[in-house]
Amino acid sequence: MRVVGIGHQDFSRLIQNNYFYIDKTEFIREWWENGDLVTLIARPRRFGKTLNMSMLEQFFSVSYAGQKELFEGLSVWKDERYQELQGTFPVISLSFANVKETNYANARRKICQILEDLYADHAFLLKSEVLEEPDQAFFRRITVDMGDTEATMAIHHLSKYLSRYYGKKVIILLDEYDTPMQEAFMYGYWQELTEFIRSMFNSSFKTNPYMERAVLTGITRVSKESIFSDLNHLKVVTTTSNQYAECFGFTEKEVFLALEEFSLADRKEEVKTWYDGFTFGDKRDIYNPWSVINYLAERKPGAYWANTSSNSLIGKLVREGTGNMKECFERLLQGGSIRTLMDEQIVFSMLEHDEDAVWSLLVASGYMKVKSLNIRMYETGEWENEYELELTNFEVRMVLRRMVRNWFARAKADYNDFVKALLLGDVEAMNEYMNRVALETFSSFDTGKHPAKSEPERFYHGFVLGLMVELAGRYALTSNRESGFGRYDVMLEPLKEGEDAFILEFKVFQPKREQDLQDTVKAALAQIEEKNYTAGLLAKGISQERIRCYGFAFQGKTVLIG
Repeated sequence: MRVVGIGHQDFSRLIQNNYFYIDKTEFIREWWENGDLVTLIARPRRFGKTLNMSMLEQFFSVSYAGQKELFEGLSVWKDERYQELQGTFPVISLSFANVKETNYANARRKICQILEDLYADHAFLLKSEVLEEPDQAFFRRITVDMGDTEATMAIHHLSKYLSRYYGKKVIILLDEYDTPMQEAFMYGYWQELTEFIRSMFNSSFKTNPYMERAVLTGITRVSKESIFSDLNHLKVVTTTSNQYAECFGFTEKEVFLALEEFSLADRKEEVKTWYDGFTFGDKRDIYNPWSVINYLAERKPGAYWANTSSNSLIGKLVREGTGNMKECFERLLQGGSIRTLMDEQIVFSMLEHDEDAVWSLLVASGYMKVKSLNIRMYETGEWENEYELELTNFEVRMVLRRMVRNWFARAKADYNDFVKALLLGDVEAMNEYMNRVALETFSSFDTGKHPAKSEPERFYHGFVLGLMVELAGRYALTSNRESGFGRYDVMLEPLKEGEDAFILEFKVFQPKREQDLQDTVKAALAQIEEKNYTAGLLAKGISQERIRCYGFAFQGKTVLIG
């Protein structure tokens, strides 16, 4: 039985130590025979992108020319043409995985440091005869403090130097190209970074006569208008593409064979429930490889994907999103689906005001999958793709529940105490703890770009999601649904007999109609009665005395419950 090594992203280390590895070397052959000049492959995080890039580098690079044993016995080695191809190209390999900075200056500096290190790895060129005096001068200017001209042309010039030295064009591999993009959006320096990256990508991948081919990997397909405006030859492979469908992630056959190898054949259904659900092109039943490997090592299920990297962008977009978006999340977390228009091309500038863009990002990131596709046709002859989306699998549901809990991490004790007080019917304690929670977390639900009157809605819809997560398994939660003669805000229906049910009505203080928050509470309670919100619960056999109704009045960060 092979050893399961966690976190290995270096292909040679896996092979030389005989660690658990599922053969993905067919990717080498498929990519090479497709013949695309520049390929962008978008896959969720921890789906083997970095390992496959390491595999590509070690297969093609002249630096590994004498290490054919790395590939002996693997799929690509069955074709003698590829035995002759191994180790025959100069390769430039770099990664933007660690460019996670809070401002443009630091992000640019980090990229410059990566380029300086890349040049240091090729310092042997300075001792060769291929660099003329101007080339040597440029080479030495590649430092962390270099100017934009040197930084954006660094890959282009290194391609030229290596091409001269080896007499062959170079292969360029850039892993996690979009990590800096996501951080730039998060921290507000998107425009500055995209101008810098666009110039670098143009010289590296468009106007570079010394490049044989290139591969870029990332999570998202960033809009062509932002950084790929000049790359008309770019081949984009997304989650809906058939190309390389089985090259990233594990197929069901591969997973089941692995379970048998580790004497876990009786766990197939458990593993399928937790980690299956990804679809690439027309290939279904693709499993999350990171989670499967961790399962093999730990021999028990867990939300392993949650601990791989920050979910901050997804969390920010949902937390600051509209009430409608949070209601959609309620349905998703409870096993339902939503319908939406979607464009796989991510336009980051649209994420804050276009919910369809957010759903597109969630699909690209692996949190959601396409359940069905409906093509909308219009009388004008135009058409749009409407997708039915659902959460990918049980693990993703656990990850998103944890994300919701983290919204209230700063007020965790008060939040938990509020839930206890609610269930006990202690209104005084509910008021005390709810106000503490609001004071600590209220502002985090506001984007700062919307009218103040929308803040309470964003907060209490987030609060409702938190209730749903905390009370899962004990209560079925619905919100803003039809009941009787109107719409209520939140209904908590007990899943066990004998438990109380709850109706919570939220209202924002209206100074033109109400004297104080007491009036707002009375208005909320009156609406519950006038609209007969209890009708649905009564129809299900829950007695009136077991239905508790509360009005929540908001005025800024102040809350009154009655």
